Amino acid sequence: MDSLRELGRMLLVLGAVLVPVGAFLYFGAKLPFRLGKLPGDIVHRGEHTTFYFPIVTCLILSLSLSLLLWLFSHFRR
Repeated sequence: MDSLRELGRMLLVLGAVLVPVGAFLYFGAKLPFRLGKLPGDIVHRGEHTTFYFPIVTCLILSLSLSLLLWLFSHFRR
């Protein structure tokens, strides 16, 4: 019975994470900023090619996910 309780808890956490992610993706076009097109992202347009590296977007996503996982592990204890 304890394994079912853990499964239920994980499904609730997964649902709580998926709702904000889904809302962000749904309403993302209406936000004043766009992930992937932030100032500091590297774009080099050549004659026939375009090189794009979203460095600032990667840093922001990394920091936010690290904070989220740290909070999750902190409150799980």
